[in-house]
Amino acid sequence: MKKSELVFIPLPAIGHLKSTVEFAKLLLDQDERLSITVLVILPIGDETNITSYTQSLANSNTRITYTMIHPTHHLFQPSSSMCFEKLATIFIEKHKTQVEQAVMELLSDNSTHVVGFVLDMFCCCMIDVANKFKLPSYIFFISQVAFLGFLLHLPVRDSNGGRNFNLTDPDSDFSSFRNPVPANALPHAALDKIGGGYESFHYLGTRFHESKGIIVNSFAELEPYAINSMVTQSTVYPVGPLLDLKVNDNKSTESIRILNWLDNQPSKSVVFLCFGSMGSFKPTQLEQIAMALESIDHRFLWSIRQPPSKDMHGAPRDCTSYEKVLPDGFFSRVKDRGMVCGWAPQIEVLAHEAINGFVSHCGWNSILESLWFGVPIATWPLYAEQQVNAFVMVRELRLGVELSLTYRSGSELVVADQIKRALNSLMDDSNPVRERVKKMSEESRKALMKGGSSLLTLEKLVEDIMDVFVVICHSILPSLWPIHQLDVKNEFLHWYLLETVHMHQPLARIL
Repeated sequence: MKKSELVFIPLPAIGHLKSTVEFAKLLLDQDERLSITVLVILPIGDETNITSYTQSLANSNTRITYTMIHPTHHLFQPSSSMCFEKLATIFIEKHKTQVEQAVMELLSDNSTHVVGFVLDMFCCCMIDVANKFKLPSYIFFISQVAFLGFLLHLPVRDSNGGRNFNLTDPDSDFSSFRNPVPANALPHAALDKIGGGYESFHYLGTRFHESKGIIVNSFAELEPYAINSMVTQSTVYPVGPLLDLKVNDNKSTESIRILNWLDNQPSKSVVFLCFGSMGSFKPTQLEQIAMALESIDHRFLWSIRQPPSKDMHGAPRDCTSYEKVLPDGFFSRVKDRGMVCGWAPQIEVLAHEAINGFVSHCGWNSILESLWFGVPIATWPLYAEQQVNAFVMVRELRLGVELSLTYRSGSELVVADQIKRALNSLMDDSNPVRERVKKMSEESRKALMKGGSSLLTLEKLVEDIMDVFVVICHSILPSLWPIHQLDVKNEFLHWYLLETVHMHQPLARIL
C-alpha cells in the first residue's frame, strides 16, 4: 500500500531539529499509513555538524527520510545589526527553488502520495511552495502557546493603528496572556527596528494565519488559558511535551566526571546552573554569580561557556581555564560543595536524584525538560523569546522563581544579592512553586499516555491531515458511489481510493 507522505522543513538549528524529529516520530507512531521526508537546509558554515547529526537520526528511524538541501553561498550579505529572526527568515526564503525541486522529485515517486507540509515557524515562507502544489501547510511552533498568540496578534494590532514596541510603552494586553505584559518582558526582536526583528515577527504572524493549523510543543494542562484564547484565531494542536530523552551511551569524559560527582551528592541537594548552547556571560557577570554561590549553603553544578570570539551569530566556546574567568580562590572556597563544568548533559543532570533546582535561560525545550523531571526553575532569560518564556513561567503559570524576567544577553548586571535571594527561594522545600511543578510533571507525562490530551490532539491532527482524501474523492469520484457513506478509515478502501485517484494524473500530486 502506498504511503501518505508528509514533507517536514525544519530550521537547521539543533534545538529546532530535535523538536521536529521528536514530533515526526510521535506522528509515525500514531498512524502506520504515514511516512515523512525531512528536507534539511544545511546552514552555511555548519554543514558538517548538521549533516552528521542528521545521519545519526536517519540511522535510528527508517520511516523518516532525510534529504539534504545544500546551502546557496553568498545569497546575501547580512549587516552586523541584523537580528537572528531576520537572518533566519531571509536564509530560508533563498532556498525556495531548491525545496520546490526536491518536492517535485517526491511527487514523481509512484510509491508515495504527498499529503502536506509541516513547516518550522521560521520556514513559513515555504507555504508558497506548498500552494504551488495545492498542498496544505501546517506550522510547527517549538515555543509556547501564549507567545504564539502574541505573534498572531501583531498583524491585527497593526491594522488597528498599532506601532512598533518601545521599552517606555505601558504594559500591553494580549488575548493569550492572562496578565498585562510589560514591554521589557517582550522578546528583543519585538523591540528591534534597526535589525528587522519587529518586521520579522509581523511577517511570521501574518503567514501563520495562512496555514491550515499550528502544531505547538505544549500541552493542554500547562497552558489552558492561552489555548482557549486561540479558538477564534487559528486551529492549534498542542501535542507536547516533545522531548529527546534518549541517553547517549558513548559519554564524554566530561559527562562521566559530572555524573560521577552528582552520584556522590545527597539527594535533592544540588542547584544546577546552565544557560543553553548559546548562553554565556562576560567576566563581570560571572564574578557576581560566583559571589552568590559562595554565599549560599547549597551545593551547585555550574556550566560555564565563554562568549563567541568572532561574529555576533557565533556560538559560545568552552573555557580553557575556569580559574582565569572566576575570582581568585573561588575553587578552594567551594571545593567541598560545588563543581564547575563546560557543556553538561542536561537531560541526565535534570533526571538525577541529587538535583533540586535549575537556574535556566528559559529556552522552551529546557523548561519542558525541567517540568518533565519535576525540577523547579529560577528564570534568567538571555535572548530570543526567553524573556516572555520567563514571564509566562513566573507570572502566568506560577511555575518558576523569579531571578530575572527582563535580562538580555550582555545588558545590565545582575548582582550577587539578587542571585542569592533567588537561589535560596528556589531551593526552599516549602516554596509552593515546588509542589506545583511536581503536579505539572505528572500532567506532562499523562498528556502523552493513551487517552492523554496530547495524544488525543494528535489523533485529531492525523484525521485532519487525512481528510484531504475525502475532499479529493468528493471532487472527482461522485459518480462512482455516495462517498459520504464510506468509512475512509478502512485500510482497504483507503488504498482503493488512493489507487483510483492516482489514475487522474493532474490530481495525483495533490495526494
